[in-house]
Amino acid sequence: MDELAALTALSALSQATRLQTFKLLVKSEPEGVPAGELARLIGAPQNTMSAHLSILANAGLVTGERRGRSILYRADLPRLRELVLFLLKDCCGGRADLCAPLIADLSPCRPPSTAVEQRA
Repeated sequence: MDELAALTALSALSQATRLQTFKLLVKSEPEGVPAGELARLIGAPQNTMSAHLSILANAGLVTGERRGRSILYRADLPRLRELVLFLLKDCCGGRADLCAPLIADLSPCRPPSTAVEQRA
């Protein structure tokens, strides 16, 4: 990920409704959520939600797939991974001791067997 792509993604997430929407979509993986349901859950008018989803899609953070008359939205987890890695690439100047607390905070995202192995 280059700096412009990171700035575009961070800019898309810098608005409350879009951030809430993206977090909800991440929680809903891999099923996704229809656009109308997203609007209802977030409490946003459907036309406003459509604009927010368009911004998130243009930033590469969400994808939409037509299912009949509705569009099912999903978080683009590989793109989220790229963004996080872009932000952490030079974490603490490469000093593992300084990055360890951050890595530990991220460990709940790992499969349970990995987290157990690391504690042993």
